[in-house]
Amino acid sequence: MELKTLFRDVAFTGELPAGEASLVTQDSRRVCPGAVFVCTKGLTSDGHDFARAALRAGAVCVVAEHPLGLAGEVCVENGRKAYAQLCQNYFGRPADSLRLVAVTGTNGKTTVTTLIKQILEQAGYKAGLIGTIHTEIDTMEAPAKFTTPEPWDLNALFSRMVRAGCAFAVMEASSQALDQLRLWGLRFEVGVFMNLTQDHLDYHKTFENYFAAKKSLFAQVEHMVVNLDDAYGRCLLQEVPGPQRLTFSTQDDAADYTARDIRLSASGVQFELVGRGFIRRVRFPMPGGYSAENALAAAAAAVALGVPAKTAAEALAASRGVRGRCEVLYHGAFTILCDYAHTGDAIEKVLSGIAPFAEGRLVVLYGCAGERDAQKRPLMSAAVAKYADFAVLTSDNPRKEDPYAILRDAEPVLAQSGKPYLVEVERRTAVQKALEMLQPGDVLVLCGKGHEDYQVIDGVTIYLDEHRIVRDWLAQKELA
Repeated sequence: MELKTLFRDVAFTGELPAGEASLVTQDSRRVCPGAVFVCTKGLTSDGHDFARAALRAGAVCVVAEHPLGLAGEVCVENGRKAYAQLCQNYFGRPADSLRLVAVTGTNGKTTVTTLIKQILEQAGYKAGLIGTIHTEIDTMEAPAKFTTPEPWDLNALFSRMVRAGCAFAVMEASSQALDQLRLWGLRFEVGVFMNLTQDHLDYHKTFENYFAAKKSLFAQVEHMVVNLDDAYGRCLLQEVPGPQRLTFSTQDDAADYTARDIRLSASGVQFELVGRGFIRRVRFPMPGGYSAENALAAAAAAVALGVPAKTAAEALAASRGVRGRCEVLYHGAFTILCDYAHTGDAIEKVLSGIAPFAEGRLVVLYGCAGERDAQKRPLMSAAVAKYADFAVLTSDNPRKEDPYAILRDAEPVLAQSGKPYLVEVERRTAVQKALEMLQPGDVLVLCGKGHEDYQVIDGVTIYLDEHRIVRDWLAQKELA
């Protein structure tokens, strides 16, 4: 692509060199002949320090935030904004041909985006999905590196969705991605806010910064669909003028969309979906009270997109569920569930919804991530101790942190609770021990890994799929 075409509508100073661009990147390690290198500032490094190396590697142009005195250099006010715009231009602005939907919040993003896509498909549309578990381009799946990809990868995916005939792109918007302006310049037909609880403070440092990152999405949306039950959702409604507002709630009849007569069971949740001029009974095959909130959010977003309420309700009933999100791995004499919950609030929501239908003991296995916000660890233990009849404390992804030190951070709250528990640092062994203790009527909840089929220990990624561990154990017990 010619540089003058690539830089269309990008404000810059300096003289743009002649030539063709083969790549746009902010990673100096990816620079190749013909690349445009955009200098951006990260948490630990500054791209401006690598500009000269990029030119030596064959970069045709360097985009900087201040003059560096280099040949082929242009300056912009903000490197990250310029990078997002340049990536959009390089791929021919594919997002302009898609109806974009973004979901943000601490918990529920993966479930809600998946449900919105399923509802749109039920309504006859082709749609793409970008999120934590994987990317979907209509019916094709591809692995996901980040919850919200970098602008180059994001626009490449949009381009493939357009070529596949997708009308919609439904995506998760993470707080880090919003803070890093990966979605800069995009317009979303609908933006959904789920909730805000403690997470990612290792990155954002303060809750105010965390909320500000989430809030920034809604400067780019036409319709904002907001959880009225969440305190930060109510703040969002007060602080963000402009977009058309739609609210949902499982508790407040003042919301535009409400869930009434919620009934929980081991096989799912039922509720009355009540909206403007309609009421529909929804049977949703994911257990837990918070599943009603997720289903309600997806339905509200779909109705905001023009999908009939009847179609949304039928699609939720026919839902395939979401891998690793309150997923039922086995339901018989006892029940085994798998969920990605890895914060105190997420565990609270999962267990509070499951506890009412546990006929026997509620057994909860969980671990705390390494090299992440350590303040979450006692909060996770407190949530487990509140609901569990027996707890199994183990590892999540220790990364390069001492796994025994992580356990020492999490265990005191369990010990003080008086609830019976065991500590087993090796997660595979911990899962096996939890399975072996199951009795008729018990419910075992495996928290933390969800869809993940790996563990990161001492910087090394190893295979660990709790779905397979459970499946093999059930086969051994002749229960499969």
